[in-house]
Amino acid sequence: MPISAAYVSKEAATNLWRNRLMTAAAILTVAVSLALVGSALLLKQGASKATELWQNGVQTIVWVQPTAGSAQTDAIHTQLQQSPYVKSCIYRDQAFDYNEAKIVLPPDELAATTQSQYPSSFRCVLNDPSQAAAVYQQFHGKPGVYDVKYPGQAIKTMQSVIRVLQWVFLTVAVVLLLSASVLILNTIRMAIFARRREVSVMKLVGATNWFIRLPFMAEGMIQGLLGAGVAVLVVLALYWGIGLDKAASAASQGSIISQMALSGWEVFFTCLLVAVVGVGVGVVGSAFAVRRFLDV
Repeated sequence: MPISAAYVSKEAATNLWRNRLMTAAAILTVAVSLALVGSALLLKQGASKATELWQNGVQTIVWVQPTAGSAQTDAIHTQLQQSPYVKSCIYRDQAFDYNEAKIVLPPDELAATTQSQYPSSFRCVLNDPSQAAAVYQQFHGKPGVYDVKYPGQAIKTMQSVIRVLQWVFLTVAVVLLLSASVLILNTIRMAIFARRREVSVMKLVGATNWFIRLPFMAEGMIQGLLGAGVAVLVVLALYWGIGLDKAASAASQGSIISQMALSGWEVFFTCLLVAVVGVGVGVVGSAFAVRRFLDV
């Protein structure tokens, strides 16, 4: 039997309307499952973005001896630039560090010192915060270096928290995706089971497997597309609702949500993935579900 697009679309639309309740159940199953998957993926991307911002904000400070001359300071700067661990460095002179000490030190301690006694410093951002200990080993005790400071315990704690969060979001997304696939497959299988007599009659009058299968696959595609559309709306509502669309400002710099802010393109690709998965699961699920009823 020849198969035309008009026949497939007509049969798919007729079957969807004839089984309205089952169609609604399939669409809701796809929508709920993929909304959870999309939300988990969105939060995982946000956690990765917050991690990147945090890594760029971690500093290792190389303090230069107050008595070090310009030659020694330049030598330390050159070594920092050549270090494979260092991403970038900013030089702060003695006046800057002295003014910084005015904010931190109590007045009596500050009065006992002068600007010339304060070291200058290089504030360095590393390629990877876990390499801070290696920078310490490389520069501690070198000529002209007064001390090397880095937030060692804070780095270990934050990296452990970030690893756990990323694995949790990834695991949740995978589990939800598998659950969504099973739920969608079962829902479509129930819909086809209710029409097994129709499939048997079509098979007995000479219809080919693909002639029977394609309208069901078109139904699955439409159900998956509609369900994915609802899931995309939920993901966008989460994106705008909790403020992931707003980049960190001076007022919200310390907010976790602002640090998890995602660009429009990142959200677009997440929504596109949700739509592709919805359509794919609907089509593949329908093809597998109808397969067992084709042997008459």
